[in-house]
Amino acid sequence: MTDLAIRALDGVPTTTGPMVDQIAFPERTAYKALVESLKGSGFEMCSDLCGIDYLDHMTRSLPDGVTPERFEVVVNLLSLSAKRRVRIRVQVPETAPVVDSLFEVYPGTEAMEREAFDLFGIQFTGHPDLSRILMPEEWEGHPLRKDYGSGRIPVQFKEAPGPR
Repeated sequence: MTDLAIRALDGVPTTTGPMVDQIAFPERTAYKALVESLKGSGFEMCSDLCGIDYLDHMTRSLPDGVTPERFEVVVNLLSLSAKRRVRIRVQVPETAPVVDSLFEVYPGTEAMEREAFDLFGIQFTGHPDLSRILMPEEWEGHPLRKDYGSGRIPVQFKEAPGPR
C-alpha cells in the first residue's frame, strides 16, 4: 500500500505534520481523483471532512506552488490495516466556493459536507442533498464565516430572570 499511496501523491505538493503521515495540497480539479486513488491504495475510511475560513490568515505557511485562498476543505483519510493517516487540504476561493463531493467515494461524508455548506457556504458538486443541517432553512448567511456578524440576534435563556 505504501508504494501505491506514494504514487497517488506524485505531483501533488505535500508536507508532513503531527499525527499524520502526509498532508497533500491538490488543486480543486484533482481533489476527487486523488481521494479515489487513495481509497484504492488502502485508505478505507474518511474520518473527517470540514471547512475552514482563513480570512484573517491569508499569509499562512503553505508548500511552494500552493496559492492560499480564503477557504479550505480538510479531509482526513485512514488506512486502518496499514495504520496510516493522510490529510488533504484543498484551497477554495471565496469567489467560487465549490469543490466536488466525496459522497460517491465515501458515503459517510454526506453530513460532513452538508455541515461545511451550512456553516461556511462551501458547495459540493454532486452531493445528493446539499441542504442546511444545523441552521434553519430560512437562515441567511453562514455563521462560521469570519466576516459573519456575531451577536445580531439577542438570546433569551429559559428560566432566566426577566427585566425588573
